Amino acid sequence: MAAASHAPVTLDDEDDMFVFGTRSLPKVDITHVPAPVAPVNLQALADSGSDEEGYYKVTLGELLDGGKYRVFESLGKGMFSGVVRARVLEGPNEGKEVAIKVIRAQETMYKAGLKEVQILNKLMQADPDDKKHIVRLHTTFEHRGHLCLVFESLNMNLRDVVKRFGKDVGLNIKAVRAYAQQIFLALSLLKKCSIMHADLKLDNILVNKSKTVLKLCDLGSASDTSDNDITPYLVSRFYRAPEIILGLPYDTAIDIWSVGCTLYELYTGKILFPGRTNNHMLLLMMELKGRFNNKLIKKAHFGDLHFDEQGLFLSVEKDKVTGGDTVRKVNISQPTRDLRARLLPSPSVLASKAPAAREEEVKIMTAFIDLLDKCLTLDASRRISPRDALLHSFFRV
Repeated sequence: MAAASHAPVTLDDEDDMFVFGTRSLPKVDITHVPAPVAPVNLQALADSGSDEEGYYKVTLGELLDGGKYRVFESLGKGMFSGVVRARVLEGPNEGKEVAIKVIRAQETMYKAGLKEVQILNKLMQADPDDKKHIVRLHTTFEHRGHLCLVFESLNMNLRDVVKRFGKDVGLNIKAVRAYAQQIFLALSLLKKCSIMHADLKLDNILVNKSKTVLKLCDLGSASDTSDNDITPYLVSRFYRAPEIILGLPYDTAIDIWSVGCTLYELYTGKILFPGRTNNHMLLLMMELKGRFNNKLIKKAHFGDLHFDEQGLFLSVEKDKVTGGDTVRKVNISQPTRDLRARLLPSPSVLASKAPAAREEEVKIMTAFIDLLDKCLTLDASRRISPRDALLHSFFRV
């Protein structure tokens, strides 16, 4: 896959220091998108149009919102909703494609959808010129007991990009750099608005048709930083920050951790922390980053589930004979895995390149490794911020 174009970044205002060069998405006029009032009896309204789990059974060619949209493709479903692609049939945008998120017909899901609308409105109001790479919400409507969110239509998600252009090997580093800059711009807006995305991964980052512009999507798990109840299962497991697993207070730094995992996967095509459980995730993190600070462990709500009083890690493993869980105490003092060894080209590969190309590759990869290291700091209070990430040498070499 060709790298996204790198036009020079420009100075704007204090919170918008970097603007990704060439834009291929038009400026959108921003208005506040009102959300419908939840109906009294969702189940009655959902009627036979929903399956037993509350997902709407969409028919291709079906008309939605009083004939404004015609469905022509189903894009699959997630925990909260199904998503379809539709064509606008009337008004100034006639003929354009949109993506419609059809929320499940359950009261908790409906409320979660209303919360997503509120968060998207807040982000759009803070980014009227559409520079910060968050998917745009056009409008909402209700259809047979289902809250429907209408979004701009983008081409595919980054997992699809990796499968198509970098299966098992990832994308080239210049493409990763262009994407990373846009992701950190999005995170700068989230931080400014005190919003945690809380489910960042390749699947929830969309790209346009030319693959040059990306946008974060699926804010169904997003919340304000003040809404941070302790729960060990927030964020998809492979991208889950250690403070969530341990039961420590958390904020927007959880998204920085997720981005570190995502950028590694984007470059290598492989998952950085493929843990089977939260406990296994912690073990993999410590193998790469070393042991947790004892003060963090003592503050952690779930610290005693994973560490004993001496600070030894309680590794829960499968007994090879019985198949049951067994606990092994592990003393981790130093990392046993190394990002440099995994990401830097081998001496033989470097030797095959011209001196100038060799020097450039070592520089950019060394900077990339340093950025990942700062994203994956175990102590969330010391993790790099979006602003500092945008100033990192990775975007300057």
